[in-house]
Amino acid sequence: MNRPAAQAAIATAFVRFGVSLSAAAALLAGCGGSQPPLGASPRGMASQQSRPDKAYDILHEFGNSPGDGKNPVASLINVRGILYGTTLTGGSHLYGTVFSITKSGQETVLHSFGTPGDGVNPMARLLSVNGTLYGTTADGGKNDSGTVFSITRAGKEKVLYSFDSAYSYDRNDGTFPFAGLIDVDGVLYGTTYDGGSHCVTRACGTVFSITTRGKHNVLHNFGAGTDGANPAAALVNVNGTLYGTTYYGGKGGYGTVFSITTAGKYHLLYSFGTNENDGGNPMSDLIDVQGTLYGTASGGGSGGAVFSVTADGTEKTTHNFGGRDGSGPLAGLIEVKGLLYGTTAMGGAKNRGTVFSVTTGGEEHVLHSFRAGGGVNPQAGLLEVGGTLYGTTYGARQSTHGNVFSLTP
Repeated sequence: MNRPAAQAAIATAFVRFGVSLSAAAALLAGCGGSQPPLGASPRGMASQQSRPDKAYDILHEFGNSPGDGKNPVASLINVRGILYGTTLTGGSHLYGTVFSITKSGQETVLHSFGTPGDGVNPMARLLSVNGTLYGTTADGGKNDSGTVFSITRAGKEKVLYSFDSAYSYDRNDGTFPFAGLIDVDGVLYGTTYDGGSHCVTRACGTVFSITTRGKHNVLHNFGAGTDGANPAAALVNVNGTLYGTTYYGGKGGYGTVFSITTAGKYHLLYSFGTNENDGGNPMSDLIDVQGTLYGTASGGGSGGAVFSVTADGTEKTTHNFGGRDGSGPLAGLIEVKGLLYGTTAMGGAKNRGTVFSVTTGGEEHVLHSFRAGGGVNPQAGLLEVGGTLYGTTYGARQSTHGNVFSLTP
């Protein structure tokens, strides 16, 4: 591989996702380490007093057996009662894995990334289409710029597409897909964090489509004028229109919310950083709740925010995080019976991250504060199966390898 060792890839992922070099180094050294002091109470809507921790159980700790994955940063998916996910590192070649795990905690490594031509360092949630799983790797492939792959539930993996070289002068293709894919009428759609025709001297990214046989097409190149730049999140399909976020760019420079048709007609809906209480630098997927989109912003305010935005671009800060109630949300939300659930990578009682719920009106509760001995620094969102929430942490217990957990809200 032309990329440095796996540990450097972890640090790169953190820095790309808005975590400082010092915080990334601390996380690599001791899974949490010394972090910035907790912020003041949240601005905007006040957080309600947190309820006691709910029933929290560790199903699997990564890295405790040879060839196991390490450091998951992607949400899990449920396929016929079995959970599937990816790890950023670990595996037989140290460049990440695809794994399955039962709800009782029996984990199986299905594929280890890193053989010649294969992708490396998957950061995205998998997608199930007609019994086959599809995903992306942030790096690797024949050009060391990321891949789209398919894998059967038995573990047979195939690279469908290798993105163009990040160092090529032909920047029409995207590079480094951090986000997962969605399926619209049998065609897959995704984003790349870097690359595109507007980015000869700086990173901008793309929206692309790809068939399940690997035919790839760029729908939009970010970076022109006040356009967004560097999408780190997957898209969401709402009545045939796709919606997403960018980490940078827009009129305020702190990221955007956009819409795009499957034919490539793009529209900028909202630019972050244009009002005092606004969030900034979103890297989360959006969800549709009765016609309104909800997401998280990793920055802005005292420690990030939950926001909503309508199809006409009207944005509202639903909740500003302040430290004790969580800080730095990197993942999107899920909706369960009218409540939104999510994670923060930092903050909480021990500054190691939280699981929280929030109403669409902004009333937020911390359901669990992570601490040493129980998993720390969740970067992934949650999955709800039968009333139980499932998620992953980047680090766990005495190691930095992460875990799979369940939580009863």
